[in-house]
Amino acid sequence: MIGISKLYLGTVEPSDALRYGRRSEQLPSHLLQFSQDKKPVVVWNITRQCNLKCRHCYAQAQRKKTKGELTTPEGKKVLDDLSAFGAPVILFSGGEPVLRPDLPELAEYAVAKGMRAVISTNGTLITRDLAKIFKTIGLSYVGISIDGMETVNDRFRGVSGAFAQALAGIRNCREAGIKVGLRFTINRFNKEQVSPLFDLMKNEDIPRVCFYHLVYAGRGSRLIKEDLDHAQTRQIVDLIIDRTQELFEAGHEKEVLTVDNHADGPYLLLRLLKEGSLRAPEVLELLKMNEGNSSGRGIGCISWDGEVHADQFWRHYSFGNVRKRPFSKIWEDTSNPLMAQLKDKKIYVSGRCSKCRWLDICGGNFRVRAEAATGDLWAPDPACYLTDEEIKRA
Repeated sequence: MIGISKLYLGTVEPSDALRYGRRSEQLPSHLLQFSQDKKPVVVWNITRQCNLKCRHCYAQAQRKKTKGELTTPEGKKVLDDLSAFGAPVILFSGGEPVLRPDLPELAEYAVAKGMRAVISTNGTLITRDLAKIFKTIGLSYVGISIDGMETVNDRFRGVSGAFAQALAGIRNCREAGIKVGLRFTINRFNKEQVSPLFDLMKNEDIPRVCFYHLVYAGRGSRLIKEDLDHAQTRQIVDLIIDRTQELFEAGHEKEVLTVDNHADGPYLLLRLLKEGSLRAPEVLELLKMNEGNSSGRGIGCISWDGEVHADQFWRHYSFGNVRKRPFSKIWEDTSNPLMAQLKDKKIYVSGRCSKCRWLDICGGNFRVRAEAATGDLWAPDPACYLTDEEIKRA
């Protein structure tokens, strides 16, 4: 994640990391990406079932419940292991996680074990009563996916009325006192919706938004031709920065992040340098602490059937199954060649990535996207929009 509001506008000072220390158990959630120990944030896709049919769904979710989902007792055993391992956050996702009746029970159990529990949801099923339950059990955050205003969102998500229902879910969370944010996946189909989304944030007093770059996985692998080209990506990132600044200048301080393209970090830094910002050296240090993409190291995924993946998009490769071996053991077993490589993938990337002066703060970007587009796991990420001149070593 690249904190646009944090890095560009200084909403979090670099000294915060020193003030809180840099071990994940001591850090507030907004600084977890800067931890030294890098115990993984774990995405648990607790179900493949979903009530929508989104065009870009990496899990290729479906209407019916899939056989073989981890049971509630099995899930609690996984949470015991993650807690003992030191995983700071468990993110319940899907499919649509709210369709699992035991979601509140599992989330409450995770909180009781000392983890921060968050959910990633389409928001359409969050009633007032469910929002109150989430608040009572101590859920830290609810991320609700909206990919444009009503017409665009409903077409993208495949169900009429999805936007209105998601907006109701947002309002129910706000009313219950739960921190809620928007999740928006950028592509050519909805790029004109970025600015209206900022207006929605302001009008609904939504404190956070994450703009996700498209990852070619699941149904999203069919959308490669619908991804932004490099010029469009630069325009959108600039727009996100500009609109964030406009909100702050108008007195609406929101948390704005971009996700899944770590070229955004150097791009923002280069913009600060061009503008002569005195914050540029501090931002460079924060980006170094962030270290870029951390699939297989700082983030991991457990599928509905217990399979362990490097991240939620890398579903075609499993390192093992939590039914047979604890996640913690699987995660630290570097006898698996790919797991060992992902722990320090910067020495394996090829082409322009290997010669890039920003490699230490990008981490080689998304390997799964490079593999999907080229067939070569270590090829340059095709979504990197930095020019050869911008990445050239001094």
